[in-house]
Amino acid sequence: MAPTDMIYEPILEHGVFRFDCSVEHKEAAFPSVSFKNSKERETPIVSHHVPAYIPTCECLQGQQVVTFEFSLGTSFYGTGEVSGQLERTGKRVFTWNTDAWGYGPGTTPLYQSHPWVLVVLRTGQTLGVLADTTRKCEIDLRKEASIRFIAPTSYPIITFGSFSSPTAVLESLSHAIGTVFMPPRWALGYHQCRFSYMSDKRVTEIAQTFRDKKIPCDVIWMDIDYMDGFRCFTFDKERFPDLSALATYLHDNGFKAVWMLDPGIKEEEGYYVYDSGSKNNVWVRQEDWKPFIGEVWPGPCVFPDYTNSEARSWWANMVKEFMSNGVDGIWNDMNEPAVFNTVTKTMPENNIHGGDDELGGVQNHSHYHNVYGTLMGRSTYEGMKLADKNKRPFVLTRAGFIGSQRYAATWTGDNLSNWEHLHMSISMVLQLGLSGQPLSGPDIGGFGGNATPRLFGRWMGIGAMFPFCRGHSEVATDDHEPWSFGEECEEVCRAALMRRYQLLPHFYTLFYISHTTGAPVAAPIFFADPKDSRLRTIENAFLLGPLLIYASTSSTQGSHELQHILPRGTWLRFDFKDSHPDLPTLYLQGGSIITLAPPHLHVGEFSLSDDLTLLVSLDENGRAEGVLFEDDGDGYGYTKGRFLITHYIAEQHSSTVTVKILKTEGEWQRPKRRVHVQLLLGGGAMLDTWGTDGEIIHIEVPSESEVSELISASNECFKLHMENTNLIPEKEVLPGQKGMELSKEPVELNSGDWKLNIVPWIGGRIWSMKHVPSGVQWLHSRIDINGYEEYSGTEYRSAGCTEEYNVTERHLEHAGEEESLTLEGDISGGLVLRRKISIPNDNPRVFRIASSIEARSIGAGSGGFSRLVCLRVHPTFTLLHPTDTFVSFTSIDGSKHEVWPDSEEKLYEGNNLPHGEWMLVDKGLNLGLVNKFDVSQVFKCIVHWDFGTVNMELWSEERPVSNESPLKIEHEYEVTSYL
Repeated sequence: MAPTDMIYEPILEHGVFRFDCSVEHKEAAFPSVSFKNSKERETPIVSHHVPAYIPTCECLQGQQVVTFEFSLGTSFYGTGEVSGQLERTGKRVFTWNTDAWGYGPGTTPLYQSHPWVLVVLRTGQTLGVLADTTRKCEIDLRKEASIRFIAPTSYPIITFGSFSSPTAVLESLSHAIGTVFMPPRWALGYHQCRFSYMSDKRVTEIAQTFRDKKIPCDVIWMDIDYMDGFRCFTFDKERFPDLSALATYLHDNGFKAVWMLDPGIKEEEGYYVYDSGSKNNVWVRQEDWKPFIGEVWPGPCVFPDYTNSEARSWWANMVKEFMSNGVDGIWNDMNEPAVFNTVTKTMPENNIHGGDDELGGVQNHSHYHNVYGTLMGRSTYEGMKLADKNKRPFVLTRAGFIGSQRYAATWTGDNLSNWEHLHMSISMVLQLGLSGQPLSGPDIGGFGGNATPRLFGRWMGIGAMFPFCRGHSEVATDDHEPWSFGEECEEVCRAALMRRYQLLPHFYTLFYISHTTGAPVAAPIFFADPKDSRLRTIENAFLLGPLLIYASTSSTQGSHELQHILPRGTWLRFDFKDSHPDLPTLYLQGGSIITLAPPHLHVGEFSLSDDLTLLVSLDENGRAEGVLFEDDGDGYGYTKGRFLITHYIAEQHSSTVTVKILKTEGEWQRPKRRVHVQLLLGGGAMLDTWGTDGEIIHIEVPSESEVSELISASNECFKLHMENTNLIPEKEVLPGQKGMELSKEPVELNSGDWKLNIVPWIGGRIWSMKHVPSGVQWLHSRIDINGYEEYSGTEYRSAGCTEEYNVTERHLEHAGEEESLTLEGDISGGLVLRRKISIPNDNPRVFRIASSIEARSIGAGSGGFSRLVCLRVHPTFTLLHPTDTFVSFTSIDGSKHEVWPDSEEKLYEGNNLPHGEWMLVDKGLNLGLVNKFDVSQVFKCIVHWDFGTVNMELWSEERPVSNESPLKIEHEYEVTSYL
């Protein structure tokens, strides 16, 4: 069986159909749905039942292509952990777990693989399609109403549905892949992380500040710097000398601690983990059966082979011992697995795994790559259970495969501190939920770069409503704790997290439902009405059961200033007397009751005997229902009946609303507590009363005119409050950076075949370029690193030149012959760098870059010349298929060249120079990026392969620059087919 059969059991019930495109027969069992392989033999698609939508299949050059065609008006979702838009039509996704640090909206693949598509037909009927393969898979949704799966032969296709609702599809999927583990209650609180909190002193400072400032928080995280030289399962004795004392302090103050474990184990004799693993023969092997060694944080590392039960048991026992240090949760990072010293960013595909027979047996890495992180999470989860069978494990994993939610939560990886990533984080969390992983969230505030106060506060307002809620930031960035951005931002963060903690009974109930049924926790707004096409592309709103969150991801508008498109039916706005333009707007669906807790700073402060609030929103028939799940918040008593499920009902008869318990489940006795019932009227207005839980509670509703007056007054009060409350100040946090008045947001050039994003404040650097017809993202970088650079000043510098230069002119032209952006940067020494980036109207297939270093104010005594300088163009291109990518060109002397990744760095000059053009070829896409240039302006060319990227550099000659003799390099890019 394939390793996915370990992840799930394809059963033919609950609307599940399995099409096995790999089974060959001499005669077609289902001739009407047969396909021809490359040998022209009829091969059937095998299923117990034939659903309404049958795939067509073909086998071409070792690839199995499965195509589904649907009616127009069909919408696609899912595809797992992906960036970009919510509705996936027009997208192409590759499943190959990849360390995608600094990814963008078009980056694929990312850290996890989910070969799965959720299909919503025009009628609102829904179904799901799963490709049962762990290998590299392409999900092609570029053709309207069409799905194509392309992966190495052979693999079955499993369909789920069709059903009348998308929730039913996900519940059906859960019968195959399993449901999310039941998280401990503390894991649903706020988590604070940093790469890294460098000592136990700093950890206690952070924890104490949360309590002093009365900002809710439950968990502090330790990144890799707690280790001794990045050696897993060790601690730096100088930074963390007394683990017991640290654990006692955190636990006494209501905090849990999560510590990181990576798969890379330092290859070092005498290091007990390496010695133990070598003795037990647990490492992944090379093709020659020697342990594979790759560079990660500790240096040369070996990697446990989690596909083998003995290796998993070894790791689980290491985890068991590790837990005795006061560890409450474990974070598995770098488990794609990421490897620093390879072009592919991971281990070679011909490495050998000694997999268990039920997982596929001995196979190369290409077979197990996408499940490596899931199996590591499974081993970690099992080790935590060994350590304490009375506590639920909490594991966070970066890499995963469909089904990994059974063992671990996840986050959306190394995102960036900008508004685009804030907006994208909503869709990313929703897509993971639509692919079976409900416990996820982004790094709030962004991991890479420095957030602004408004961006951070807005992100916290939204992030506090995500299933997993964690703030995290990268080394060398500014502090990113909730109090780090000024009083206005701190107050918004406090209010956002207070909202979350009051909603924890609702969150916890949603997770119990998800754990037991497979229903999502956070869902797109169209789940409320799949037939309503207006809702299918809304990306700034989502549902938590009947709770609707509407947020602004625009830097200039508060949530109240946006047009809120609501599903049909009754949706009543409410708040916690905390409305703010930087916080999302909340609605409760008519017909619903949700439960709220009193404000508290950590889950340990909340007792089941505390007051409970029932928030009630009646439907058009005057009725509402809701459910509350309660247990110990940890352990497994809930599996043995030790819980209480309460179904509340509210009904209006005449002018009286009666709230009572409809039914209960579980063995627990009801706690003695008061109940505060809040009946929403609309516009934020409400009626409220108190009673005792378990007794019938009555609310008298005033006349229609009085209700109307209450709603009108509440709306007016809300409007005035919002008008008189300012957004958090939006100021750049760029210490020492010139040009702070310039926007950090990219300027977009979008014309013809190209879409470019250019950020002025770092010298006009292009940080992404996308070829629109093919969907290929040829360049994508973190905004402040790499991308398309010129004149770095590293090798050649004029007096006072640094990397951080100021942009002095920003001019965007939209009229005339071309769309262009012209920028100038002062690079000191009397020189400026001038760049014009343009897309000509007469040839929209190309974009051109004309760059020059010009003398503007050469000082007296210089003879009218600057010092020696060189213009260097060094774009960093992302490789979608690192092993299938190369650089091709013909030299001036007529010789042909192909430069592959294993060639490392190559220099070409003189007659070896490319004769005016060279091409970056991606054989996996059959496309090439052609770079044409004026060879008279280029002195040498360099090809440098790196960690999943390549630089194709153009260098001018080194010489002084005068007013009459600038340095120039003019070149252009065009995508063409490669045959």
